[in-house]
Amino acid sequence: MEHHRDDIRLDLRCRGDLVKADPMPSRAAPRPVKPGLSPSNRSLERGIALLQAFRPGSTLLGNADLAERTGLSKSTVSRLTQTLVGAGFLQVDTVTRAYRLAPATLSLAHAMRAGSDILNTALPLMRTTAQSHRINVGLAAPDLDEMVYLESIRYNPRPSLRSVVSGQRVPMETTSLGLAYLAQAREPQRSNLMEHLARKHAQHWPAIARELDRAQASIAEKGWCAASWQAGVVALSCPIRFQDLDYALNVSLTIAEDKDAVMERLARILLELHAQVQRALALR
Repeated sequence: MEHHRDDIRLDLRCRGDLVKADPMPSRAAPRPVKPGLSPSNRSLERGIALLQAFRPGSTLLGNADLAERTGLSKSTVSRLTQTLVGAGFLQVDTVTRAYRLAPATLSLAHAMRAGSDILNTALPLMRTTAQSHRINVGLAAPDLDEMVYLESIRYNPRPSLRSVVSGQRVPMETTSLGLAYLAQAREPQRSNLMEHLARKHAQHWPAIARELDRAQASIAEKGWCAASWQAGVVALSCPIRFQDLDYALNVSLTIAEDKDAVMERLARILLELHAQVQRALALR
């Protein structure tokens, strides 16, 4: 699955390494499959893959677009889109005959947010931290090979070309959120993800693997890891576990000053916020 339609090439800069993500193929590479899926669940899995193909900037997709993004045959896509229209999850555009997400998908997102114990607990603390320190604070959860923002509070005083909102996806292997998650991911999920990422980034995998190892060592030693996948932005993250599920908490800042000094300050803020969230979760 592609991450963005504007073909942004993701940069990973750390300790002098520069890693660029492999260009996306014309036909999407298969994404890792969540454990527990039996053959009888394949139609459901494929239908979900079609829904996940819709991203900001790609609001209208035809059957050919969906086939290219998911790697499914056009006949399979055509059958599934008809089912999803009938179920109220897709709408047909009368002019282009392409599909867009239906309002029912938004109601699912609202129900998820309203029922998320970790988000409802962490959000007030995240907002206070972001506002008092004038930084960005985010909470994300894994979904296959990406991280999905549950919430992002933006108080960075310097402008940034990148806006982040709830529900936005970012790559797992090049962001501090993803590095923090992978550092504590449990087996066999971690091994499956590492194998998938190695295939996905075959040419650049040795450099990416070194960065993942550094992040894991940093988490073990300091409790946090860092990544700069957008120039001029410093982002630190730490893993957090609640009700046997894994998440990642991050802070970030667009900088013009000394990077090391900023990282030291952000690390103190992140670890304090992490402790506050953990204490609040323990009381639930």
